[in-house]
Amino acid sequence: MNSQKLRRIVAMIAPRAMRLVLAGCMVVLMLGTGHAQSSGAQGVVDHFYTVLLQAMKNGPALGPRGRFQQLEPEIRADFDLASMTRLAVGAAWRHLSSDDRQRLRDAFTRYTTATYAQNFDSWSGEKLEVTGQRDGGFGTIVESRIVKSDGEPVQMDYLMHDNGGKWQIADIYLTGTISQLANLRSQFSAILARDGVGGLIASLNSKADMLVAAAETR
Repeated sequence: MNSQKLRRIVAMIAPRAMRLVLAGCMVVLMLGTGHAQSSGAQGVVDHFYTVLLQAMKNGPALGPRGRFQQLEPEIRADFDLASMTRLAVGAAWRHLSSDDRQRLRDAFTRYTTATYAQNFDSWSGEKLEVTGQRDGGFGTIVESRIVKSDGEPVQMDYLMHDNGGKWQIADIYLTGTISQLANLRSQFSAILARDGVGGLIASLNSKADMLVAAAETR
């Protein structure tokens, strides 16, 4: 995973006003909301980091579709994708049918998995480390960092959500301040206003297909 890939991921996640500042940073990993017990919250992040690192180390042998297949069940288990989709869609969610909500969740899951499969495609000495946790006032925040191969650390904070007794990741913050879901909500709102829910679903599925296809042709 080289610096160019990291810049592409940051450009996708960060608000436009912050992109020049964050151009050299690494990808953000998903966060969550709510209160969580210490061991359970940290354990989810530790587990996901282990799986992600394994996919990176086996990346060239697995190929993009192999990485997608390896990461998808872990993302479905460790991320609260239902909550993330709802929050990313925003106020428009309440007006959607149950079928459209499910189609959006499926498309969002494919897009999320494809993003990881493309951008975490190899390993060159990066370290994924859980460094501690703190009470954020509105939930337990698991602190971590990704150390790039040149030794530069990038802080990642995970706000964990207790989803029916199971700790899951539910939102993203880069350097503790930039929410991935807030940025996605801005993007999704524009697509919904222009193309409706069908357009948003098609856009997410198309981006997922393009991410995997682009990785296959590199």
